[in-house]
Amino acid sequence: MATPVELQTERLRLRQWCPGDREPFARMGSDPEVMAYFPSLLSREDSDAMADRCQALIQLRGWGFWALETRDGGEFVGFVGLHEPAAELPFSPCVEIGWRLAREAWGRGYATEAASAALDFAFDQLGLAEVVSFTTLENRRSRAVMERLGMRSAADENFEHPAVAVGNPLRPHCLYRLGRDDWRRGSSS
Repeated sequence: MATPVELQTERLRLRQWCPGDREPFARMGSDPEVMAYFPSLLSREDSDAMADRCQALIQLRGWGFWALETRDGGEFVGFVGLHEPAAELPFSPCVEIGWRLAREAWGRGYATEAASAALDFAFDQLGLAEVVSFTTLENRRSRAVMERLGMRSAADENFEHPAVAVGNPLRPHCLYRLGRDDWRRGSSS
């Protein structure tokens, strides 16, 4: 067991999950716009199970997909963080950075701000050499966040996600990569 790490930015707190996060997280998982690039909406049971897994992994390692809240009002707005994918991907093993925000939190720069803090942690505290991110090809919003973070498309490594059914239009995924040296160069300018 590790001590859960908490990160803060000017406007946001990335923290361990708590029971009060379950209801707003379940609303996110049942929102067709939030889940547009996932194979299905999440039932309340599936949503709670995902939150439990995120919480358990943070308890185990100290880091993971952190619950994301605003600092001024303590409002839960989604999750952002780091994860070691369980699916056997063509570029495994790896650590990915990912996010999912409530629709009401879109367009405020929260994903980029929080992901920047997570990348600082990944490179400075965990000493990772690289972090990846991936999404379905059509997810332009997440791809834009990846690009704002300085991640580079690895188009020659696009892949079919093994956890998405064959024939599903969401199965083709793009891969983005970011190395520690590129992050340091980009974040210091």
